[in-house]
Amino acid sequence: MTLSNPDHRPGLLRRGLSLNLKQLGAGTLLTLGASLLGLSTAYAEGALEKEDLHLGFIKLTDMAPLAIAYERGYFEDEGLFVTLEAQANWKVLLDRVISGELDGAHMLAGQPIGATIGFGTEAHIITAFSMDLNGNAITVSNDVWSQMKPHVPHEDGLPVHPISASALSPVVDAFRDRGENFRMGMVFPVSTHNYELRYWLAAGGIHPGYYAPHRGDTSGQLNADVLLSVTPPPQMPSTMEAGTIHGYCVGEPWNQQAVFMGIGVPVVTNEQIWKNNPEKVFGVSSEWAERHPNTHMALVKALIRAAHWLDADDNANRQEAARILSMPQYVGADVEVIANSMTGTFEYEKGDLRSEPDFNVFFRHHATYPFYSDAIWFLTQMRRWGQIPEAKPDSWYMETAQRVYRPDIYAQAAQALIAEGKMAASDFPDFATEDGIRDTPSEFIDGVPYDARRPNAYLESFEIGLKGDESI
Repeated sequence: MTLSNPDHRPGLLRRGLSLNLKQLGAGTLLTLGASLLGLSTAYAEGALEKEDLHLGFIKLTDMAPLAIAYERGYFEDEGLFVTLEAQANWKVLLDRVISGELDGAHMLAGQPIGATIGFGTEAHIITAFSMDLNGNAITVSNDVWSQMKPHVPHEDGLPVHPISASALSPVVDAFRDRGENFRMGMVFPVSTHNYELRYWLAAGGIHPGYYAPHRGDTSGQLNADVLLSVTPPPQMPSTMEAGTIHGYCVGEPWNQQAVFMGIGVPVVTNEQIWKNNPEKVFGVSSEWAERHPNTHMALVKALIRAAHWLDADDNANRQEAARILSMPQYVGADVEVIANSMTGTFEYEKGDLRSEPDFNVFFRHHATYPFYSDAIWFLTQMRRWGQIPEAKPDSWYMETAQRVYRPDIYAQAAQALIAEGKMAASDFPDFATEDGIRDTPSEFIDGVPYDARRPNAYLESFEIGLKGDESI
């Protein structure tokens, strides 16, 4: 049976068909056959604990695996009928996953970790799927850029990238001399954006401030040269244009939006701060995962397929992905703005368009695998800036990572896709030998080497930040 869908919304069409068939009863449904429905064997056997799911996201391009899994019917292939709903902010999103209003969500990589260790709202959240690598940038206002630019090396009339925060230091000093605070936005206290912005500032000799939760101070501004505060991603450009903040770190399309609006200049991408860093994850509560193991695995299978499609054939599908993401129910930004970074380029100053093929990575470099070493890096930064106020032994970092990141569930989903002929074993890490530590060295803007097996030694290598038994 062939069905046409002129609206290019297979999820809606197939869901309508499936609901009608379900009304016929289980016996008739099985007689019709799983192949007719395009459902997995698990669904035909009734193995899913829950079929109708409500998933949350924030309006950013890195929610793409969710949109693609929906639009291309990968959720329905697994017998899942999914509703995707944009959330107001990261706190609301997390709270709704904890309360059970959402079955799962697109999350900041640090959110499951922060919740599990009790920084902010305490809850045990896990992730078995990393949604992407890279995808962020740091943007400053035109006025700040005009003051930074004389301190930035140029070649053939163009700034040399990556741009160090040392070029921002004279601007911050000038603000201080005038008795003014230099303010920058990031999206959430446990966001990758917060840690990347802090890393970039500190690498350039600018102190981003400490947290002191044991003293009731969660501002993150103690001893700060630059005051960082939370701003929701879609509001970043307008907040900077109003002068409330002088720059920000955010995901796309909100850096390119500043360029299109003519109000700001991205100065560094997070790929340049930490090459191939994890950005978002798909998170569920541990309780939900325990109650719905088959449903959870089906979700991960669908998301793996979506991520693979996004990176297939050297990003050949990215223009179509940008069109889908431009829909109001997803990101809702102009397709040209989204495509500026999604299709392998990135614009800095107006007209300075550069090739950035890995600005957004969804599948290659094993982007979807939940590596323990990624979780440990976030924990080191939580300790560095005081969100973890006391020293922890090296063993604690690995034990905590293993509580939150679940490569065992990922491997089960991947092996099912291989068995079904939908993916190849070569698409994935070698699960027989994988230990959860990336086998390629991490590359950071300051050249400091990262060893996930020795987190305390890593912390000792930084001039700015807590280390050893230090506390605030």
